[in-house]
Parts: sequence; structure tokens; C-alpha cells
Amino acid sequence: MQIIKLNAIDSTNNYLKQLLMDTALEDFCVVTTKYQSKGKGQIGAEWMSERGKNLTFSVLKKNPPVKLPRQFHLNILVSLSIVKTLEHYSIRKLAIKWPNDILSDHHKISGILIENQIKSNRIDFSVIGIGLNVNQELFKGLPKVSSMKSILGMPINKDELLHKLINNLQIYFKMFSEKGKDIVNAEYESYLFRKDKPSTFELPDQTLFTGIIRGVTDAGKLRVQMEGATKEFDLKELKLLY
Repeated sequence: MQIIKLNAIDSTNNYLKQLLMDTALEDFCVVTTKYQSKGKGQIGAEWMSERGKNLTFSVLKKNPPVKLPRQFHLNILVSLSIVKTLEHYSIRKLAIKWPNDILSDHHKISGILIENQIKSNRIDFSVIGIGLNVNQELFKGLPKVSSMKSILGMPINKDELLHKLINNLQIYFKMFSEKGKDIVNAEYESYLFRKDKPSTFELPDQTLFTGIIRGVTDAGKLRVQMEGATKEFDLKELKLLY
């Protein structure tokens, strides 16, 4: 396993993409850092992490077995890999909050940001950014956030954790290549936060409504049942409130 360890960087996703321009890298090459000054989340959000306490890293996946416009399957594979890794450590009440937050008992413990390089109408490579709260215990101003140490009451070896997670990524990508989307789709939806439960949603104009999550489409849209009809929403079209 090719692992590049850094003390500090603005963003492991940015570093890995830049490195790819003039360096031959292995499939599943990892760039990890003790501190990210500009860690990225969805829609421009920042991923805040205490120096040296957590896992902040990016993984290169060459020629992912996912076709356009169904690249959301990458989120599914990565989310399941994280969940299975956390289950190995006996983290309780795990759920995947659409589109790509990993929760433990309603508290965020991990986030994902995937950036794809498109070439000739296919995904040439993906840079998979993962932030996982490991040994940090204080999250100032973030009441809905937790970590593995906070949950388990003991510190976690980050190197061992990283290797287990990458191994699970390789397992899930292999499973997808050999068995197709149906098996991973069903597993993803079994962990989907608030599935089949009445939930409150917010539209971009701040309108609130109640609906029931019924699943996710191959394109990554959330299927929400509302007033007898089921509608599909993209990431920028809907916010799920706790």
C-alpha cells in the first residue's frame, strides 16, 4: 500500500491531484496529514479537525468501475467501507446521512468528499477525501459531532485504522465490479438515516415540509414521499433537518 504522510497541508485532495500531474501513483495510493488547513466538505464547507488527533486523508482510485452519470455509487462504496470499518471497532448505532455523512447515534463521526476527473465521457480517476474523527474529544460549537474515542472511551491507533479502512475500500470496489450495484445499493439503504420515518426537510427558500425518505436513485437523488407522491431531490435542492 502506497501511503504518503505529511505533517500539514492545505488539502489532501488538492495535494493528491497536483501530485498526479507529474508522478506515477499506485491505485489506492493514500495521502494523509496530521493537519489540514483548508480541508473541504460538501458545497464549500470546511472540515475542521484538531491537529494530529484524527484521520484526514485522500485516496486515489484509478478507472473506478462506475459509469456516468451514476458516479454516486462511489459515495455508496466509500460510505459502506467506513461503516464496516467502524463496526469492526464496535461503534454503535451507525447510519449514513444522505449524501455522505456517517453518523453514530445521530452524531457526525465522518465525512466524505469525492472529486472525479472526467475524460472521454468516463471517470478517469477519483480522489476520495475522507475525514474521520478518531481521538479528538472536544468539538467547540459543534454539538452534533462525536469521535471514536468519545464513544469507546479509549484512544485508537490511527495507522491500524487507516489500513483497515483502505482494505475495506478495496473489498467494496471489488464486490461492485464482480456483483454489480444491486447488492451495495440494498446495503447502503439499510443504513440510510431516517429511512421510512417521517422527517422534516428544508427547501432553498427556507420552506419546511414533512416527508418520508424512501431511498436514493442511481444518480444520487433522495427519494422523498410527500402528500402521496414520491419526488426526487438533488443535494442543493433539499436539506434534511434533525
